[in-house]
Amino acid sequence: MILSTVCYIEQDGKYLMLHRTKKKKDVNHEKWIGVGGKLEAQESPEECVVREVWEETGLTLQEYQLRGIVTYVSAEWETEYMYVFIASKVTGKMRENCNEGDLQWVEKDKMMELNLWEGDKLFLAKMAEGVPFFSAKFVYDNNDLVEYKIKEY
Repeated sequence: MILSTVCYIEQDGKYLMLHRTKKKKDVNHEKWIGVGGKLEAQESPEECVVREVWEETGLTLQEYQLRGIVTYVSAEWETEYMYVFIASKVTGKMRENCNEGDLQWVEKDKMMELNLWEGDKLFLAKMAEGVPFFSAKFVYDNNDLVEYKIKEY
């Protein structure tokens, strides 16, 4: 089982997105995702998201909120439980290079044009609709979304 975080940093109608291009054996290779990563031992989701955002971007989260929890299930990889955060205020200077891929600010209305996981499109749409909190389960078969449930709170 994997525990992870992802953060969608908002600024001027855009999200900071990570195009995962640098690791060949990466389940997210060539996908666009928010910034985040796996929890370390004895780390809370909040501590993880702050650390991962800083490690990948050089930015420090100042104001952020937990918006959802996602369960990813697949026969090809371990089940993953991911905490989804959104951030509205950061400080620091963004790094020029990220060892995971390329960072880019993307207009919110262009997000669905990116090579996103199908499940990510579904929960990003919920966030765009203003759903305050959600829980989702996405079942994949060979990288194809075959089943899902989303509960809004």
